[in-house]
Order: sequence, then C-alpha cells, then structure tokens
Amino acid sequence: MQHMQHIQLADKEIAYQLKRSSRKTIGIRINHHGVQVYAPMGLSLSEIDQLVKIKARWIQQKLTEWNDRKPLQAIVNDDRTLYPMLGDLWKPGISAHGQVHMVPAARIAALHSSAADDALKPEFVQKWIADWYQQHAVACFSERLTHYAGRLNVTKPHFRLSHAKTRWGSCNSRGVVRLNWRLIQLPLHLIDYVIAHELCHLIEMNHSPAFWRLVAGIFPDYRQARQELNTYAIR
Repeated sequence: MQHMQHIQLADKEIAYQLKRSSRKTIGIRINHHGVQVYAPMGLSLSEIDQLVKIKARWIQQKLTEWNDRKPLQAIVNDDRTLYPMLGDLWKPGISAHGQVHMVPAARIAALHSSAADDALKPEFVQKWIADWYQQHAVACFSERLTHYAGRLNVTKPHFRLSHAKTRWGSCNSRGVVRLNWRLIQLPLHLIDYVIAHELCHLIEMNHSPAFWRLVAGIFPDYRQARQELNTYAIR
C-alpha cells in the first residue's frame, strides 16, 4: 500500500512516497523517484512525519546530491546532438559509401553535417545508436571482465546488460553479473571499477572489510573511482 504525503522541512515543502508494509521499523530512501518512506502498518501519519522531520537535514543533503549528479544523456551543442561513449563525445554521420557511422566530436568540423543530418531520419538514428551502444557495451564489458577475472583468479562469469534505474551493476548468488548498459558512456576507469567490484562479489557476497581488501587488490584506486561514479546519475 502506498500513497503520496507532503511535509514541511525547514523552508521547503517535500513530497514523499509512503509505502506501508509488515516491517517493524521506518526506513527512508532517496533515489530517482525522490523521497520514499517505508513504514509499519500500525504507525500513524503524525508519528511518521515526526520521524521524517528528525532526518530533515540528511534528506535535504541527499536530495541535493542526487539533483547535482551529472545526467548521462545526449548533448545538444551548436545544433548537433552528441552522444557520450567511454568518456568521449560522438556524432552520427554518413560515410562516402552511404553507411551510418559515428564520428568523434573532435572531427565534427570536417563533416558536411547538414547533409548528413538531412539524410538521417530521427527514428532510424535512435535505433541505430541504441544498437551501437549495446554492441560496444557487450564487447567492452566482456574484455574487461576477462581482464579482471584473470587478476582475481576466478572464472569469467556470465554477464547480461541491464536497464536498471538505480544500480550500475549487480552479482547474484548464481554468479551472474549484470552491468548497466549506460556504463559504456562513462570513462573506462569507472567501468573497470564497477566490474572489479562485481567480480569480487563472486568471492565475498557482502561489503565487509574482506570484500574491500579484494577490490583494493585488483583496483587500488577504488575509493576515488567510487566517489567519481557517484557524481553521475542513471536516468
């Protein structure tokens, strides 16, 4: 059971999604949906509001951090739509043989972009770019999984692309790794961090000190990468 509630926190009115369940304690989550409050069935609205107010500073801080994250999306620059991949920007164009291909942003000045843009229908471009991202994601993630599985001395696991809204990656108890396709838009060292992180879950299915020692053993700069990764939003 869930519904929307509103509460005044400091000088702002905050909307939160209230979800009732059989749980015994109250929990608060901040994500792309905004503020979500999980509360026991028998807890009154006034009691819930009071507990939310106690966490007001934390809620506002987390909302600010979430809103400040850099979205991963196409960028319109000088009437050209640019697409991020592996930390660089790319532009669709047409080769001399009439085939669609992606051109690095640094070479855009050499394109006859208006002719290319006229020849590319938007619906075709979007599907072609989705396929382009997926092909590069599969190839890149597979290669990096092989590399870090070797460093960790484990068998390369099966992996799947995911469209998760809040997670970059996951590893389940069956040893299947899921990697968000949007990772391919990020610089390679951030992809490497996520892959190293998930592979270490093949040995330690937790975030214990032993787990982080494993991560540090194959990706020493994981703290800096984790901090940088948190500046991006999955949308």
